[in-house]
Amino acid sequence: MLLSAEDYDAELAERYGWINRALPISMLGEFVRSLAHRIAGFPAAGRAMLKGRINAISLAPAEEFRRDSDLFLECAREPETQRRMQVAMTRGFQTREGEMALGVMVGDLDLPSKTDPS
Repeated sequence: MLLSAEDYDAELAERYGWINRALPISMLGEFVRSLAHRIAGFPAAGRAMLKGRINAISLAPAEEFRRDSDLFLECAREPETQRRMQVAMTRGFQTREGEMALGVMVGDLDLPSKTDPS
């Protein structure tokens, strides 16, 4: 999934088990409000203990985040990465439209474009 650089809608993410439910936008506000009130109703000590356990199980140590940052910078210095970033910028990668079409854009960075300076 990470290497595909594809976008996945909520329904597919739910089927894959990445999220536990997908809601229409019209229901989201009420769902969040109701859930927040439910969680707030539990004892504070229990919430704190559970939050601590979830963080202990699911958060990587700080050195792993630093390693990820180092690997990103190492990759960003590669000539092919630099070339693709330049192409992406000429195609509007830095715009809202570019971000919304990220999956398509990433897949097409090795293809010539009519707007690429060549």
